[in-house]
Amino acid sequence: MVKRKVTILEPAAVAVAEIAFFIEGKGMPQTAKKFVQETFSFFEKLSNELIEYRPCIYERWKDLNYHCITYKKKYIVAYISQEKEIIICDFVSAKILK
Repeated sequence: MVKRKVTILEPAAVAVAEIAFFIEGKGMPQTAKKFVQETFSFFEKLSNELIEYRPCIYERWKDLNYHCITYKKKYIVAYISQEKEIIICDFVSAKILK
């Protein structure tokens, strides 16, 4: 598998952290930790240059030439796909975008 560099911008990292803090606040610290680990592992999987996901259909992201992929049926990952790098730009609840 050919991999590109993965860069995670602050808005995406903060969004993942906020969700983890919410989960932890519900008394589930191990679940919060697991969520963060699995999410960042998913981001790494996007580095495979043989797989390209669809451009975003959401107007704001479409104008920025972002690509989107659904994560765990609850979240949308918006990223920029370049030849040598994937830039994770945002991570939001799918409910917000509907």
